[in-house]
Amino acid sequence: MIGLLDYEFMRLALVAALFTGVAAPAIGIFLVQRRLALLGDGLGHVALTGVALGILTGTTPVLTALVIAALGATLIEVLRIYTRTSADLALAMLFYGGIAGGVFLINLAGESPAALNQFLFGAITTVDRFEVGIVAVLGVVVVTTSLLLGPQLFALCQDEEHARVSGVPVRLYGLLLAVMAALTITVAMRTVGLLLVSALMVVPVAAAQQLTRSFRGTHLLAMVVGVASALGGVVLSYEANVQPGPAIVLLTLAVFAVAAVGRVVVGRAVKGWGVRETRRVPSG
Repeated sequence: MIGLLDYEFMRLALVAALFTGVAAPAIGIFLVQRRLALLGDGLGHVALTGVALGILTGTTPVLTALVIAALGATLIEVLRIYTRTSADLALAMLFYGGIAGGVFLINLAGESPAALNQFLFGAITTVDRFEVGIVAVLGVVVVTTSLLLGPQLFALCQDEEHARVSGVPVRLYGLLLAVMAALTITVAMRTVGLLLVSALMVVPVAAAQQLTRSFRGTHLLAMVVGVASALGGVVLSYEANVQPGPAIVLLTLAVFAVAAVGRVVVGRAVKGWGVRETRRVPSG
């Protein structure tokens, strides 16, 4: 571990992993609650168009991906609110449109689609100081927003009609949630890649749900799981000489598996202990 910190690229990778790990589940829990767990996948493919646009125009791909992903998130909410298009259908259209747009623009730039691989699968060990700065700022914005506006976003995700009657501006908060998801996609793009980013937004939440009962507890624990998985995945990739993105996702899935099995085992043990105690109570 000490040897790993001797290299600047690994120190930058760990910082990027820290902010990615905390930001992805921080907003992902609201997407899970609203049954939009696949929104990350849809926006990830939209961001691919932004990456290709950045390469074509000579602009930083992270910034163009942020703009295009935010526009895509806004479009999804507009289609859902003002048309008869359902959220999953809107996601499907943006999903395929994002892939097509990315490949089309990268071809116009005179590059092979292989140039998009580092954004599709992540390349956290190649991030520079500027990119880490962007990731850190966006990560802080996402986490702060999710914590400060947690009650309002929870009301929106739990029951939109009840939230509207209670005076919550559901359209505004729905749009804000979609844009926050777009920011998270941009944060995680260089860490786990656009194809795997949804896993880091959803799986830590699923793992935390196995161990907690309250929404607040799940929210906080999911961020802890996200950070531990992201940092652990980077270290694992360094030690095993594998790509960080898949290592992070597989480690997150392993945490979920342990949490799920542990919940079942503990539940059965407690139930069995309760049965034995009941049998010991005198009947008379």
